[in-house]
Amino acid sequence: MKRLLYIPLFFLSIWAYGQTALFNDGNLRIHEEGAIGFHTNLINDAPLDNNLGIAGFYSTSNLSVQGNVVPQFFDIEIAAELGLFLELGIDNSNNTNFILGDIQTPRSEANSNFNFLQDAFYNGEGNATKIDGYAAITNKQNFTFPVGDTEFLRPLILSSETENPFSRCAYFFENPSTPSALNGSFDTAELALDLAFVSDLEFWHLEGNIPSAVSLSWNVRSGIDNLTEEATKVVVAGWSKVGNRWENLGANPVAGTLEEGFVTSDSFIPDEYEVITLGISKVPFEPLSMEVLSLDNYFVSVNGDGINDAFFIPELEDSPNNLVQIYDRYGLKVFEKTNYTNEFVGIANVGDFIFNKEDGLPVGVYFYTVYMADLDLNYQGFLYLAR
Repeated sequence: MKRLLYIPLFFLSIWAYGQTALFNDGNLRIHEEGAIGFHTNLINDAPLDNNLGIAGFYSTSNLSVQGNVVPQFFDIEIAAELGLFLELGIDNSNNTNFILGDIQTPRSEANSNFNFLQDAFYNGEGNATKIDGYAAITNKQNFTFPVGDTEFLRPLILSSETENPFSRCAYFFENPSTPSALNGSFDTAELALDLAFVSDLEFWHLEGNIPSAVSLSWNVRSGIDNLTEEATKVVVAGWSKVGNRWENLGANPVAGTLEEGFVTSDSFIPDEYEVITLGISKVPFEPLSMEVLSLDNYFVSVNGDGINDAFFIPELEDSPNNLVQIYDRYGLKVFEKTNYTNEFVGIANVGDFIFNKEDGLPVGVYFYTVYMADLDLNYQGFLYLAR
């Protein structure tokens, strides 16, 4: 039986919101297997940590978290149709389950973050279920920030050399030359010699002091086709705090088309750059050391009917010494195999953030890259995974 402990807290009316709120000025604790559902706003002015149960935010309208003491929850469920707005941050120590609605944080407020602690993870993220504002991590080395704006999930994948004591990230669908919630201007015409263009439509703000590589993705709204005719020229670009200009942060790998793809940077220190975005490399400074050619697009249907049950590339018969890597649409690597033949059957074998990995990867479009060491050739393409 689930146990729920109530200690000094009470309801009061909030004129600004025209609805009641739960006010905690005591020491509420949710015990193991316990649960509490917030169907109204939460004002937290006392310690709210060491919880082991589930805290759910449920509403057909919007909810908010306010107060002076950041609450910490073990498991969290978000089912607020019009979003959960954080005037005060939340710390999550285990799982966040996105069901309905975004978590929203003010982009102009540095202390209002949804913070994933060392062992925390999440599931259910999507275009309508994400963090619209700042997501943060504490004591994590690698993480995919489930950030975006009101319309799209636009995650940033962080791969750090060591554990980050603290890092946070938000996505902005606006011109970096005229940011609405950040101090300064990041002129898209101020470019290092090895950059031809940078996006004037979107950018990410990433904080962290550990050398890291990041992966960014693009979609049709990103307008990459307005910047280049070759997707392989896309790089990650950052606004240097020292140089006061956009600098090329590299591309390794880059995969996709002008409409959809992803790129991974070289290692850099995020705190040395105000913001980062997608850029286009300038000849002769190409992001890839070897030409990237295209193979066919593939259909993989893992339903046991003996037809297309595995990902098979006939060309690899001429190059048994190879490396195959498969990424999801946001650039998260889900599969890697040296000397590949036909091992991919829709199951991830890498990636710490694949939820329910044993159940198989979601249906959809994936990117693959192939390095044929025998022929010294790089290839890339798409596959569609069905079940």
